[in-house]
Amino acid sequence: MTDRWSAHAQAYHESDAHTAGADLDLIVDWAEGETALDVASGGGHVARRLRDAGFDVVTVDPSPGMQADVRSTADELPFADGSFDVVATRIAPHHFADVPAAMREMARVARRLVVVVDNLNRGEQVEEAERLRDPTHVRNYSEAEWRALFGEAGLDVEALDVIETTIELEPWLARADCRGEEAQRVRALVRELIADGRLSMTRIAIKGRKR
Repeated sequence: MTDRWSAHAQAYHESDAHTAGADLDLIVDWAEGETALDVASGGGHVARRLRDAGFDVVTVDPSPGMQADVRSTADELPFADGSFDVVATRIAPHHFADVPAAMREMARVARRLVVVVDNLNRGEQVEEAERLRDPTHVRNYSEAEWRALFGEAGLDVEALDVIETTIELEPWLARADCRGEEAQRVRALVRELIADGRLSMTRIAIKGRKR
């Protein structure tokens, strides 16, 4: 997985689907305090926006190609309890091997808030397409599942937003090096979500306060 992410790191740094969006704006709007941790930081877009807003930000990612400040998975964060005012992760948890453990870790190292943005589960057909496109995809979660994950991690959900957006289909496939027959199968599985070369996406943004 790490080698796969490193090989495509530049694509995620430059991806239009990751560099902007209403969900990214929400993370900045919801953030409080002075220090922040960007978990599974990828192209560093959350970190960039939070730094622009005046936060002292540390990035963490398991992939060396993403060039984070600290190399680590989300379920074993190498920080003391309450190290950061806000802990955020964006469009990454669907790759995590153990989301409940990652949520517990993010809550542990947060002093105030945990903010999560990810794609919502839209049924097994779309999940199959996601796994076929990118074998590092584990699965997306529903709103009810996310609420339960926050609660189990000791976080009270203070705000939640569901955001409809679209991204360019072909760059989405190319970022994961999905080509040929596999790409054709993915296009077929998500055909009802494609219009004018763009793929419809539904994201959830959740702000949880530590109890």
